[in-house]
Amino acid sequence: MQSVPSVRSFVASALFAILLGSPGARAAGNYDFLAAPQIDLNRVFRLDRSTGEIGACQFGLKEGSPVGTTLCYPPGQGAGPQGSSDYALIASRHEQEGGVFRVDQRTGMMSICYVLNETVVCTPQAK
Repeated sequence: MQSVPSVRSFVASALFAILLGSPGARAAGNYDFLAAPQIDLNRVFRLDRSTGEIGACQFGLKEGSPVGTTLCYPPGQGAGPQGSSDYALIASRHEQEGGVFRVDQRTGMMSICYVLNETVVCTPQAK
């Protein structure tokens, strides 16, 4: 006969496995975040790893308030969803680079993404 703690452990493990397999649990871990390498820029890029869609946010001052605000830039030209794959973000080591590389880890294709005119834009993918 099994002891109560081992039955509880089994039930807890089973519930954990079920939760990991649920769509909500998978979607929760679908993003990567990476700061731009530029040392005087407080911008962070967000990447949807399965679609390649990329956006960015940074801190901004709010006039007349001691509390700042979060300024976010939506995907623009080339930064929207790409073909379904396995994407990642990579920063160069250039301390004055305001953009990041979006790489397709399945095909080796990459593009550089940066903020331009209040949106995130990306160059065409190349190898």
